[in-house]
Amino acid sequence: MDTLKELKTIYELQEIKDDIIETEVLSHVEYKGKKFPLISFSIGSKDPKAPTLGLFGGVHGLERIGTHVVLSYLSSIMTQLKWDEELRESFKNYRLVSIPLINPAGMAYFKRANPRGVDLMRNAPTKANIENAMPLLSGQSYSKKIPWFRGDPNEMEIESRSVVEFVERKLFQSQMSLSVDFHSGFGLKDRLWYPYGYTKSASIRQPEIDKLTNLFNETIPHHVYKIEPQCASYAIQGDLWDYLLDEHISRGQGVYLPWTLEMGSWSWVKKNPLQIFSAEGLFNPIKDHRYQRTMRRHFLLIDFLSKAVRNHKNWIGHESATI
Repeated sequence: MDTLKELKTIYELQEIKDDIIETEVLSHVEYKGKKFPLISFSIGSKDPKAPTLGLFGGVHGLERIGTHVVLSYLSSIMTQLKWDEELRESFKNYRLVSIPLINPAGMAYFKRANPRGVDLMRNAPTKANIENAMPLLSGQSYSKKIPWFRGDPNEMEIESRSVVEFVERKLFQSQMSLSVDFHSGFGLKDRLWYPYGYTKSASIRQPEIDKLTNLFNETIPHHVYKIEPQCASYAIQGDLWDYLLDEHISRGQGVYLPWTLEMGSWSWVKKNPLQIFSAEGLFNPIKDHRYQRTMRRHFLLIDFLSKAVRNHKNWIGHESATI
């Protein structure tokens, strides 16, 4: 299934030659005699302490739209680098990193989970301890035949481990880093979730989260997102970004703020009920004009986060930036 169109796009981006663009094959996933690569991109500064923005997609194989947004943005940036000298200059002290497709085998075979039946977003060791944990949905260990199967959280799947190791290498040493994981499939409204999903307790990064939220609201006051902690919608066990935030805090270096964009796919179904009969239709816009609108609307968010990372000292405060 190496003809997967999303992988074709990734291969095409790999072929772009530029001194400030690096690609890496992090690992391979084998399924039904095929090998699927997990490929990463890094654009900009080689300094591990440089401010860094990470873009991730394709954790759930059915949620293709997240991967498409990330790939579309990467393609746009790489095209602009050919002619935009100011953009190229900005990357001297800034880095953009990405794994656009975390679950390639799942996407190739129209599965939410990975080939072993594991929901990669419930595969980390963190365990929910709040009352709004939902049976099964929040993560279950009964059977891989039931959705939301956690697998073995103490020995994470190769896809999950690859993400963790990549984030630790590319974002953890940075003085300031943000990441966004692009998903779809919940609610009528696009949501920007921040940690935690496993507890209602605020992290020690809540002040920085609040500052960034206020900055976004002031800068783009008519944005479309509902910004809230992930646990406000439902609890989740084994969330990768909860796990990574706690790991980063335990090391006491710089500031790292992971976000999850949950695109409200119910609105697409509401406007086009027939797509409910398609597995992809539950998670992706089918009509071309809605797809194009989705591609456009999230660029504004990514551009804002890019500027916020590069200019973090102007809003986050000196003390936070040097923790």
